[in-house]
Amino acid sequence: MIRETDEQYFARLLMIKKIHAMADEVGSYPISKVVLDVMARVPRHRFVPAEQMYSAYENYPLPIEHGQTISQPYIVALMTQLLAPDKQHKILEVGTGSGYQSAILAEMAASVYSVEIIASLADRAAKLLTELGYRNIYQKQGDGNEGWREHAPFDGIIVTAAAEHVPHMLLDQLKAGARMVIPVARTSHLQELRLITKNSDGTSRSAVILPVSFVPLTGGGK
Repeated sequence: MIRETDEQYFARLLMIKKIHAMADEVGSYPISKVVLDVMARVPRHRFVPAEQMYSAYENYPLPIEHGQTISQPYIVALMTQLLAPDKQHKILEVGTGSGYQSAILAEMAASVYSVEIIASLADRAAKLLTELGYRNIYQKQGDGNEGWREHAPFDGIIVTAAAEHVPHMLLDQLKAGARMVIPVARTSHLQELRLITKNSDGTSRSAVILPVSFVPLTGGGK
């Protein structure tokens, strides 16, 4: 494994302080020490392109390949906090992207099933996550709107791209009482992060958390 520099280590600690400060500023959704400790362990600089490495620990999103992004650290922390994974949970992630959110979840959950529609991104993330020693992340290339039915139901679902609506196939694969965290595009210029909780009768309730900006969720699922 490639050893990180002291500069990268201290930059990551500074990132944690920035996340904490932003959570205090937002006010409504504090980030737990558990989530912050995990983010202090995962080397975010390994998940960004070489030309972006100097900005890896800044608190804003960064471009990766194919017009995709690695999300702002605060948003990664917030979505993880809202999902509330634990060591007994099986989590579905829609949109592997760089693999960074996968790694954060894998530190907290029993298993992570991650789906990425862009084959080259899926391949790159799989190689990196294996190199970093993650053995509880399972990946496939495909349409994330369809979930991963063979491994359903899931204890939590996280979607890392903005959907036009909450995909029914994902709700079907969510356990009763479990949570889904998903950005939803209300208009072409407005997205909102939602926390969906599935009721025991199969219906769901939705809470709007805050405005966000994500790349669009692609694929043909309903």
